Amino acid sequence: MPESRLRRGAGAAGLELTRELARRAQLLERPGVPPRVLPDAGIWSVGDQLAVAGHDLAQALRESADETAAARELAAALELLRAGA
Repeated sequence: MPESRLRRGAGAAGLELTRELARRAQLLERPGVPPRVLPDAGIWSVGDQLAVAGHDLAQALRESADETAAARELAAALELLRAGA
């Protein structure tokens, strides 16, 4: 993505989405433990952070013992991704 677009808001929007995906993964992996906030590593890192957070959430969904909660989280995450696209 061009630097100009990242600076006009795409980087911040990507970081917000990434943080939400990471938060959801942490809540599935460790229920009852407050999730940590993903740090802002700069606009050049947002794509990588998004890929990692998405992978972490997918893994947490696969390993979840509560299939109903996992299905609900998957639907919510997909909606977030659609809204951000």
